[in-house]
Amino acid sequence: MSSTPIIVVLDGFTLNPCDLSWSGLEALGSCTVHDRTPANQTIDRARDAEIVFTNKTVLSRETIVELPRLTYIGVLATGFNVVDIEAARERDIPVTNIPTYGTDSVAQMAFAHLLSFTQRVDHHHRTVLDGKWGACPDFCYWDYPLVELAGLVMGVVGYGRIGRSAARAARAFGMRVMAYDAIPVTPEEDDRIVDLETLFRESDVISLHCPLTPENERLVNRERLSWMKKSALLINTSRGPLVDSQALADALNSGQIAGAGLDVLEVEPPTAENPLLSAKNCQITPHIAWATRSARSRLMDTAVGNLAAFLKGQPQNVVNP
Repeated sequence: MSSTPIIVVLDGFTLNPCDLSWSGLEALGSCTVHDRTPANQTIDRARDAEIVFTNKTVLSRETIVELPRLTYIGVLATGFNVVDIEAARERDIPVTNIPTYGTDSVAQMAFAHLLSFTQRVDHHHRTVLDGKWGACPDFCYWDYPLVELAGLVMGVVGYGRIGRSAARAARAFGMRVMAYDAIPVTPEEDDRIVDLETLFRESDVISLHCPLTPENERLVNRERLSWMKKSALLINTSRGPLVDSQALADALNSGQIAGAGLDVLEVEPPTAENPLLSAKNCQITPHIAWATRSARSRLMDTAVGNLAAFLKGQPQNVVNP
C-alpha cells in the first residue's frame, strides 16, 4: 500500500448527489469519484486503484483478476452480492459493507407504504385540489375504505434490526406483531415468534425485512400468497428477489390479496415488461427507503470509518474474513 493510497469510487451519485461531502475519503488518499460506471469501463477506471468503493457496480471474479493493485473493496451498502467475495478472499482482499445505517429510515418507508393504503392521503389530496370537496353536498367524503391499524396483525419476516424497528412502529399504532426469522430470536415485548405459514395465514400486513440468500429467493411465491387473507397487504422494503413478481401480480389482479407496497423489484431498474407495473393495487417506489439524508450521512461516515480502520490494520465490517 502506498503512503497516499489511490481510491476510486465507481458509482457515488446515489449516495451523494451533491448534498454530502467526500472529504472524509479524500483525507485518506487520492480519491476519484465517478457518479456512475458502465460495466465496460470498470476495469479501466479501477486498474490503478488500491482501494475501490462500489454501490451497485459489479466486481466479478474476472474484473478483480484485472485489478492487480487492489487491496480493499468497500461496498457502499448493506448487501454485498455485487462483489465476488470468494475471488477477493483468494487475493486476501477484505470486502466491507455498511450494516446498520438505514434501520429507522427503511422501517419508516414500510409504514409510508402501509399508511398510503390505509388512508389514501395523496389520492384524497388530489381530489380536493380537483374540486371534489368544494362540490361535495356533505362535509366529508372518502373514495376508499379507511382502515384503522389498531388491533390488526403485523407479520414481520426477518426479525433483525430493521424488522424490530418496524415491529416497534407497529406496536405504537396498536398493532399486534408476529415475527419469523430463519435463526432463533428472542421476541420484544408481546411479539410472537411463529413459523412462516402461521405468519402468512394470520397476518393482516406482511412486511419483509430479511436479507436475500439462495434459501429465501422468491420466499413470497404462489403457495404462500394463497395462504394470505384477501384483505391482507404485502410490503417489501428489503430485496426484490424475495418476491416472485409474476405470482404477486397474479394475486393482485385476481383479488387474492388486497395490495402490495414495494420499494424493491427483482430487476432494478425495471423493464417495461415487469408485470407489477400494471398490477392492480400495487404501489412502487424506486428503491429509496435507504435514501434519507440522515441515513446516507451515516453510510458515508461508516464507509470512511471502515477504510480508516483497514489502513490502521484493524479492519471492521468485513464480510469475507
